[in-house]
Amino acid sequence: MEYNSQIKNRIRRVEGQLRGIVRMMEQGEDCKDVMTQLSAAKTALDRSAGLIVSMNLVECVRDSRESGERTEDLVQEAVNLLVKSR
Repeated sequence: MEYNSQIKNRIRRVEGQLRGIVRMMEQGEDCKDVMTQLSAAKTALDRSAGLIVSMNLVECVRDSRESGERTEDLVQEAVNLLVKSR
């Protein structure tokens, strides 16, 4: 699977958020503010994971249909990946 610039940029933004959180911790910022930022970074990662799985699923289903294979197993695998990431 090829990862487009959109998904790479999402991950880079999360990376920046995490660096910012470390800075906040080093500066002794309030726990509530740190946790708010951690929650935002977690949400961004969860959404990125969902996007990656869905992009991959679309690609795999398309390939399977072209070759005449069943797609049910691919869908189940994608669901399992999403559940596991939670």
